[in-house]
Amino acid sequence: MPLRAPFWWYRRAGVLASALSPLAAIYGRMAERKAAEVKPYRSRLPVICIGNFTVGGGGKTPTAIAVAEVLKEAGERPCFLTRGYGGKVQGPVLATEGQSAAEIGDETLLLLAHAPTVVSADRAAGAKLIEGTDATVIVMDDGFQNPQLVKDFSLIVVDSQVGLGNGLVMPAGPLRAPLDKQMPSADALLLIGDGGRAAPLAKSFEAANKPVLKARMAPRGDGRWLGVLPVIGFAGIANPKKFYATLSQNGARLTGTRSFPDHHPYTERQAERLLRWAREWNAMLVTTEKDWVRLPEDDGTALSELRFRSRPLLIAIEFGEGNRLKRLLVEAIEKRRTG
Repeated sequence: MPLRAPFWWYRRAGVLASALSPLAAIYGRMAERKAAEVKPYRSRLPVICIGNFTVGGGGKTPTAIAVAEVLKEAGERPCFLTRGYGGKVQGPVLATEGQSAAEIGDETLLLLAHAPTVVSADRAAGAKLIEGTDATVIVMDDGFQNPQLVKDFSLIVVDSQVGLGNGLVMPAGPLRAPLDKQMPSADALLLIGDGGRAAPLAKSFEAANKPVLKARMAPRGDGRWLGVLPVIGFAGIANPKKFYATLSQNGARLTGTRSFPDHHPYTERQAERLLRWAREWNAMLVTTEKDWVRLPEDDGTALSELRFRSRPLLIAIEFGEGNRLKRLLVEAIEKRRTG
């Protein structure tokens, strides 16, 4: 069952974080040992990894989609490689239209709308499957810490308003491994949104002569429909507050919100409550695209009615320096092919 990240991960380290520091040290050593024991597979295709240093969201999936679009402009044929978190399929398997989020994961469905997508818990096996397609480049959605596959370019995605939280390793903080162990494998940093929480990390990248790029999340298409009725926002993602802020910034009159854990599998009772709330307030239900695709299509349940009665806010990543990112990606791909 998905869990919410502890709120104190994103505050100055306190008593509880300090108490968990010994466990964090053990977790960090275990992560290092695991990576050292695996001999990574080097694919014959260039591998672009979209990852982060911490658990939870940050915008990896929309960034992976935006990167794939940049690669298409450069004449490449990208194929996504994903774990398919939240789905039952272990893979490796090429995702197909008509499969559900319960089968292949919600993020897989979002990726599949933009390029062929392979689901595989074993990243090396997934890369081998992609090599048998007409793809020219692999785009990994997450998997930066996964040691099974050699990455040719790793773009680290960070929410500027959150940064690295308290900077400690799980369970004392959100880091997946000690920062000094992760930095050498990172090739560039992408800061999404405005905020100063990631400024120290940006300085670390600049000090290491690694590119720091900026981007923002923006609604896709005309968002004037957000102002037609009062809005009830609901979301089961890593940072629902960011989603609600995006709604408000784009004209929504929020009358209420309801948050759930990341990748949350909605229940009939929860759907009924949201629908009843919308009727009582004469409000429009708005959710994320990732939440919306987890809801079943017309099967006569309250969950399918929730899908029909709610509307997803489609989000895209807009790069502040798109040409620079394109150059970095092309250079990494050419280096891989000629190296």
